[in-house]
Amino acid sequence: MYCPFCNHRDSRVLESRLSHENSSVRRRRECEGCRKRFTTFERTEAFQLLVVKASGEREPYSATKLRDGISRACAKTVVTAQQIDELIEEVEIELQASGKKEVLSTALGDMVLIRLRVLNEVAYVRFASVYRQFQSVEDFIAELNLLRSTSEASLHANNSIAAAREKAN
Repeated sequence: MYCPFCNHRDSRVLESRLSHENSSVRRRRECEGCRKRFTTFERTEAFQLLVVKASGEREPYSATKLRDGISRACAKTVVTAQQIDELIEEVEIELQASGKKEVLSTALGDMVLIRLRVLNEVAYVRFASVYRQFQSVEDFIAELNLLRSTSEASLHANNSIAAAREKAN
């Protein structure tokens, strides 16, 4: 493992721990050259997944590309880098569990949107605007109205459940 600071070849592991879903190992390292510390993640590469674009073109799945898109959507929000990593890990676990060798880009985008919606509504709308290629203000308004109506329906359902529980007690 090369040091990202000085490119020295040797480092020592200070700490290792399993990640959120036990699918990777997080290692805290110290460079033996410059003594700076950095983090690496180690995971098994169990599958080579292809993403099928709308044009029919196929390209290898890239966690880095997905992370970049999600990070742009989450910029200047309260979403942390760790939450983004956990979101990507959840998506990858779902993809692996499906056992498929190919995934439609639309399905991949939907998996991210489902999770972003719970995580942060602003990041959700930003990601949706790029993923769904919004062309006008009306596209944003329609998405916001959909978000509001489902949020209100969810809130109403939660209030009904709470009222039923209170009545039962």
